[in-house]
Amino acid sequence: MDEKIVSLGLFLVAYILFVFFPNKRMQVAVIAAGLLVLLKAVSIKEAFTSINWNVMGIFVGTLIVADIFMESRVPAYLAELIVNRARDTRASILLICLMTGFISAFVENVATVLIVAPIALSLARKLKINPVKMMIAIAISSNLQGTATLIGDPPSMLLGGFAKMNFGDFFFYKGRPSIFFAVELGALASFFVLYFIFNKHKDKQNILPVEKVKSWVPTILLVSLIVLLAGSSFFDVTFSYMAGFLCLLFGIISLLWEKFINKSSIIKGLKKLDWETTFFLMGVFVLVGGITLSGWIEIISVKLSVMVGGNILFGYVALIIISVLISAFVDNVPFLAAMLPVAISISDKLNIAPSLLLFGLLIGASLGGNITPIGASANIVACGLLKKEGHRVSFQEFAKIGIPFTIVAVAAASVFIWFVWSKQGF
Repeated sequence: MDEKIVSLGLFLVAYILFVFFPNKRMQVAVIAAGLLVLLKAVSIKEAFTSINWNVMGIFVGTLIVADIFMESRVPAYLAELIVNRARDTRASILLICLMTGFISAFVENVATVLIVAPIALSLARKLKINPVKMMIAIAISSNLQGTATLIGDPPSMLLGGFAKMNFGDFFFYKGRPSIFFAVELGALASFFVLYFIFNKHKDKQNILPVEKVKSWVPTILLVSLIVLLAGSSFFDVTFSYMAGFLCLLFGIISLLWEKFINKSSIIKGLKKLDWETTFFLMGVFVLVGGITLSGWIEIISVKLSVMVGGNILFGYVALIIISVLISAFVDNVPFLAAMLPVAISISDKLNIAPSLLLFGLLIGASLGGNITPIGASANIVACGLLKKEGHRVSFQEFAKIGIPFTIVAVAAASVFIWFVWSKQGF
């Protein structure tokens, strides 16, 4: 059978199944990747090299460090301090959202929601208010700020891997303000959306009992990892191994610390990690590698380039809008993984630097998931926690907050990227 047909067919079938069976996405990705090899559309060597092992190292290592950071109760401690010092409920909610964003820039989004949710739910119970809007705000704030740094969320890791961007490049890239500042501008603009939503909660909240910190060591490890990642570009200018190595190294140190200091089982610690997303990412890498090696990425990029013509602004805006709409319903990881090589190829054909389309694509794909309760893993987790508390979140209820938040954040970030990165000749 023609390898081009096999690669495209398995890719499309896998994506359709991702939409209809999101709880089985790991199994679908792994089976589809395995079939690619069995049907000889790609060789075992090609499948292995299609996986960005540096990104995988970053993801797994960061998960381990984030897990012990969460267990240390430092985030919960800080959240409760913030709540107790706020002048009213509105300020408490907004400050919790800000803190959620800060944590999410360095910790995976789902872990961030799990860290902050207990404080938010406790505050809602004490004040006898419905926690739904607050939890939605926490989830979408986490998704937004997870885009800001290399280690914030898998889509950022994917961009870093494809564009060879290190930790520092997310702040300044080739001498210009990068993704971090675009996200922060989007966060500032969308903050006013949240301010309007929670404006009526002006009553003073009761004091929460402050969480006791188990240990500050995980915080020191996380901060040390961030500092070393920022400096890793001096040793690995092509972003090929150092970031992944550092994250895995700190993950191992974290496991050993848990084993010998807290007497925790390493096996149990490893079992708690998000292995489903880990294998899902690996499968997606192979699927995207299959359509890339068979020439489909080139074909798609040529078609899109013809549609765009010479109008770079039209192409940029169209790419962002399409990314937002698709990511509202489809997992942004496989979508972004498939579109990154397309964006690079379109940039080559339009004779522009790829940064403009790559950054716009990341913003659209990452923030589009904030529109619906199924658009991002953090949203699903937040809705699941609310369900346990007896609150069901409807599609419409989530969208009432998610749509204006997303439109404002994406618009502000996209305008920033356009004015900074639309100039050619660098």
